[in-house]
Amino acid sequence: MSAELTREGWLALAVEALRPVFAEIKVDLPASVAVSCGFPGGAPIRKTLGQCWKTAAANDGRSHLFVTPIICDSETVLGVLVHELIHAVDDCQSGHKGAFAKMARALGLEGKLTATRVGAELAVKLAEIIDAIGPYPHAGLSLEAKPTKTQGTRMLKVECPSCGYIVRTTAKWLELGTPTCVCGEQMEAAA
Repeated sequence: MSAELTREGWLALAVEALRPVFAEIKVDLPASVAVSCGFPGGAPIRKTLGQCWKTAAANDGRSHLFVTPIICDSETVLGVLVHELIHAVDDCQSGHKGAFAKMARALGLEGKLTATRVGAELAVKLAEIIDAIGPYPHAGLSLEAKPTKTQGTRMLKVECPSCGYIVRTTAKWLELGTPTCVCGEQMEAAA
């Protein structure tokens, strides 16, 4: 019985399936890249679909690629992966110009180079890859439904019934009892 294919497992299979596509334009992919589904670091999460971290940033000396969890369409994910693999080929040296631009156009990416999309010829190759490895096993995340921040420690108000002096403390300390006020009265937890 085989385990269910994870997103990262699928992305790793996709990298291997893309090697021949890159070889067609006489470009060799790095021997090893790390690829994950995750939000980009230091970039606007609504606009950035992928990110490549250069080898110098990683302790293992590999490029680390990320595909945003917002997208789940297999072709779109592969298009983002192609874009990020181009960055990995030149270790993020070209930005979106020079060698990057030449490879992107040769592979069939279209549109603005900072936000490429899959062209018709590349779409055919990506469809073959999807047929071979199956659809991307991920349910996209909606940013509108992102988790709310939970409050950590909540300071509770404690007040002196005699002079009105107020202090704040945690529930942990109130378990031991309320403090004594500077005026000598026993303080009370406010409602």
